[in-house]
Amino acid sequence: MISIGTPLLWVGFNVFVIAMLALDLGVFHRHAHKVSMREALLWSAVWICMALVFNGVIYLSFGRTHALEFLTGYLIEKALSVDNLFVFLVVFSYFNVPDKYQHRILFWGIVGALVMRAIFIVVGAALLTAFHWLIYVFGGFLVVTGYKLLTQKESEVMPEKNPVLRLCRKFFPVAAGDQGGRFIVKINGKRHITIWLLVLAVVETTDLVFALDSIPAIFAVTRDPFIVYTSNIFAILGLRALFFLLAGAMNQFTYLKVGLGLVLVFVGGKMLISGHYHVPISLSLAIVAGLIGGSILASLAFEPQPPHH
Repeated sequence: MISIGTPLLWVGFNVFVIAMLALDLGVFHRHAHKVSMREALLWSAVWICMALVFNGVIYLSFGRTHALEFLTGYLIEKALSVDNLFVFLVVFSYFNVPDKYQHRILFWGIVGALVMRAIFIVVGAALLTAFHWLIYVFGGFLVVTGYKLLTQKESEVMPEKNPVLRLCRKFFPVAAGDQGGRFIVKINGKRHITIWLLVLAVVETTDLVFALDSIPAIFAVTRDPFIVYTSNIFAILGLRALFFLLAGAMNQFTYLKVGLGLVLVFVGGKMLISGHYHVPISLSLAIVAGLIGGSILASLAFEPQPPHH
């Protein structure tokens, strides 16, 4: 599989990501505080602008096709992440996480997600190169997942049933109280984990489940590991800001699940017919943007009315 990503590009991109994360936590969020709507809006704009600038660099350096692949992958991952954010909101509510600690937990959750997705992408690219028929397995999986999103009733998220949470509580002593937002503390010479580390564990395992959908979905758009990786990472980097920006409005996107389900069915179907017909990337981008945009507009235009008492 030929990739536009030279060793220098891979190293340069990852150095940029590490530098931005260090700047984020070490400078702008060194002290725990509640993230305001203005701050979330600013950071959302920063991450989106960076992604678009990077997309422009790809266009100038490698051409229109690779740029459209990046933009389509970025859009798919960004849309799928909104569903992820709703689960994070439920988890934070269940554990009663104070506003001032939410950014730090999401930050380290994002770091873990970056590592996990990098592994998924490398393994996925290697498997698709060695066993091309897996493209049809991925495609079928996405179609089934999309169908479930379209047909299943709203399922309740129950953080207390998370297996990682149960294991942590079983094998590690859990310190009581706030503990200043730290993940691990020492009490009477013995290390204890805190409730915040348990929350982080739930966030990480939740993202792992979502990665099983999103990574194959982007492989439906492009087989270039560098494009898959960078589009995924840019979408993930903006996840925290998007969370604080949309936290109060997530329940308004009533029809977003329909849009996401149709997107997964489309990209899965694209994989299944890839041996017979190649869907142009410009058409893919138009369809994905139309489905996501249409579902958001429908949610805003046909917002369900609360029941009258």
